[in-house]
Amino acid sequence: MNKVPFKTADILLPENADMTKWSVVACDQYTSEPKYWEDVKNIVGSSPSTFNMIFPEIYLEDDGAEERIKNINETMEKYLNDGVFATLSDCLIYVERTVIDGKTRRGIVGSVDLEHYDYNKGSTSLIRATEGTVIERIPPRVKVRINASVELPHIMLLIDDEKDIVFKSVNKETATPVYDFDLMCDSGHIKGYKIDGKPVIDALNQLYEQLDGDNKLLFAVGDGNHSLATAKECWEQIKKGLTKEQQETHPARFPLVEIVNIHDSSLEFEPIHRIVFNCDSKHIMDSLKRYYNCNNEGVGQKITYVINGEKADIYVSNPSSQLTVGTLQNFLDDYIKGNNCKIDYIHGEDVVLDLSKQDNTIGFLLPPMEKSELFPTVIKDGSLPRKTFSMGEAWEKRFYLECKLIK
Repeated sequence: MNKVPFKTADILLPENADMTKWSVVACDQYTSEPKYWEDVKNIVGSSPSTFNMIFPEIYLEDDGAEERIKNINETMEKYLNDGVFATLSDCLIYVERTVIDGKTRRGIVGSVDLEHYDYNKGSTSLIRATEGTVIERIPPRVKVRINASVELPHIMLLIDDEKDIVFKSVNKETATPVYDFDLMCDSGHIKGYKIDGKPVIDALNQLYEQLDGDNKLLFAVGDGNHSLATAKECWEQIKKGLTKEQQETHPARFPLVEIVNIHDSSLEFEPIHRIVFNCDSKHIMDSLKRYYNCNNEGVGQKITYVINGEKADIYVSNPSSQLTVGTLQNFLDDYIKGNNCKIDYIHGEDVVLDLSKQDNTIGFLLPPMEKSELFPTVIKDGSLPRKTFSMGEAWEKRFYLECKLIK
């Protein structure tokens, strides 16, 4: 009997596309680097591409959002009607993603049951958010998804599988290769294999049986927290108009995700830094010192800030969170409410150093989180402060590739 909310899916892949042009990075990356997305647009040209079916967050505040969403939905229908997709029926996809330093991250793409997911703090569901969900970020994403016929996942769910029983169940010798290509913008290489779902799901059931207590956490959202929350919100709206029988099989209930073992040697947690634009850097630092009991003597949590590309440290002796990221975020949330400035979340120290050279800008560099802390912390304390960690640098993020019907 299957006790886990994970199953096979009818997965859509392009049949004759240039795969390097087809696959693009997650929409929430490079949000302060317009050149990256202009380069993507130029690389894609007129070719079929997931770029034409997503809304990069860097453009969310631009004029013409409604028209862009309309074009996204029309492109999905066009690709379906023009035979761009081939359907891989009732299967999972085993993924090997090699990034530029030679590491290979393993994943398994399948669908999860949103009835077993709750992103609210204090949730005890089998699928949980690892970070605080910003409710304000969901409605713009709902506008993109609610009328979409196709979904593209960049969601990665972590499993705590120290003995690696789930991935050991994958037999590449009996698998069918379905893609093998270089990703654009020097983002590494990716291979995918169609595999039978039963051995993987059996192994997940075995992993489930090993979980202790009543507060069982099987899947922790490692990437794409707000995308999965958006899928949940859309499903809650859709199911109101369905019978109980229709709810059991409706495709919007089962979004695609990629599961990854947190113990995979290739998986590294990278800090997510902060950059504040349109601010007075002296004022923000003076405010931080007043907000907390700060010192320069090395007592307490260290916060590293960057002004004009130069790093300096300040210490908080009365932190409001066990994690430095939480202490800083609590201050920034309050500061931004009363000041006309904008915060962005950045992957990569070099990007923060470069952006901080702009006028009226300050950056904050944060330390990494240990992987071993994640599952115990989420079980014990609930979700972490938002944007606490990232699974790799921006170019290592999941690229859109596989698709699935949600209508």
